[in-house]
Amino acid sequence: MKYICPLIVVSDIQRSRNFYENVLNQTVSEDYGENLVFEGGFSIHLEAHYKGLIMQKPINKGGNNVELFFISDALDELQERLKGLGVEWIHEIRTEPWGQRVLRFYDPDAYIIEVGEPI
Repeated sequence: MKYICPLIVVSDIQRSRNFYENVLNQTVSEDYGENLVFEGGFSIHLEAHYKGLIMQKPINKGGNNVELFFISDALDELQERLKGLGVEWIHEIRTEPWGQRVLRFYDPDAYIIEVGEPI
């Protein structure tokens, strides 16, 4: 068995694609319409389509139990850009106990996005 990637379910595929491409500089490597795979190793799937795959079981987003983690050499610049975009913050830049500077905010479907500086 080979692990491929995490998948998050999104309510609007185009809105999420724009967010990940334009805010977090991610590039789509595979486009299947209802499902996109990014070069960074994660996938987004349209909720309306995905529900059919899981027998219409409920999808609970925004539970603060899923996080996508990114690394950036330009954390301060990213924070300023995010402020201008009006993202919903969890917290701005802070230093974690292990010495890494990170910030956290929500994507359009309330998944946690963490961006940290390289350690």
